[in-house]
Amino acid sequence: MLYLSFCLTIILLIYGFLLLRIENKNRVQKRVEVFLTGKKPKKNVKMDNEYQSLIKRLISPLFHDFKRSFKKRMPGEKEAKIERKLQLAGSPRGMTAVDFRLWQAGFVIIFPIGSGGYATLLNGGVSAIVIFVFLGIVIGLVTPHLYLKQKTKARNRFAIKELPDILDLLTVSLEAGLGFDSAVSKVVSHKHGVIASEFHRCLEEIRLGKTRREALARIRDRLDVDEVKIFISSILQAEKLGVGMVQVLRVQSTEVREQRKQRAEEEAMKAPIKMLFPLVLFIFPSLFIVLLGPAIIQFIDAFKK
Repeated sequence: MLYLSFCLTIILLIYGFLLLRIENKNRVQKRVEVFLTGKKPKKNVKMDNEYQSLIKRLISPLFHDFKRSFKKRMPGEKEAKIERKLQLAGSPRGMTAVDFRLWQAGFVIIFPIGSGGYATLLNGGVSAIVIFVFLGIVIGLVTPHLYLKQKTKARNRFAIKELPDILDLLTVSLEAGLGFDSAVSKVVSHKHGVIASEFHRCLEEIRLGKTRREALARIRDRLDVDEVKIFISSILQAEKLGVGMVQVLRVQSTEVREQRKQRAEEEAMKAPIKMLFPLVLFIFPSLFIVLLGPAIIQFIDAFKK
């Protein structure tokens, strides 16, 4: 019975994650269709109210009240620190600091229960169960932070790859006679990715009343990439001193491409060293066994005689 309940729990968790992924994909597909066709989706309010589940109507308000109360108890410094990490990670799934803390609390509850149940299935003693529960708590605390760290690294890597093309398109647009805001808008309409989305957010902030300097400085805060920070600082300095923007961007484009070439050469130089470890640990022992194994066996047989 214990094995059955453990398996059912795992299956239900996997099924829930799959449903959540399918629902997010359908929501994105509907938004893309609305954007391409320009037609708003028709909503049947009567059918929505009729088929809305009782559990959703009861639990959703309680959950929102719980989030509100949880946010009030959350320290401001802790919330600001988590918000900073979420911004660097690109706010995955629109997650807020409260959502992150709730996910972390859920993992702290689920992982110890799962690890303790697994230790029980292995017929471990009390000490083994305690160790597994402690490991589950540690994993539950660390996993959300590792997820954000991995998202941040991936986002920074994509930003570095996109930066040279963004600089070229921005330079060409400025050389064609467009203003900086119009050139950025042209880049946003023709490019997709991390930097394009950040420029789109910058334009939205400018339309909402922020100055161009503040909006660009926020891009520098949301992307922890040295090349992007230098690029934004150069734009701000050129705007402040009245230097030609096209010349600055052309110099930045050349430097970024040179840096990308240097990174590629560095990775190529690291490849032989990285290949050395699997060669020594896995390939060489296999070769020694195949080549020297028969000779060693013959030596052993000769000494036995």
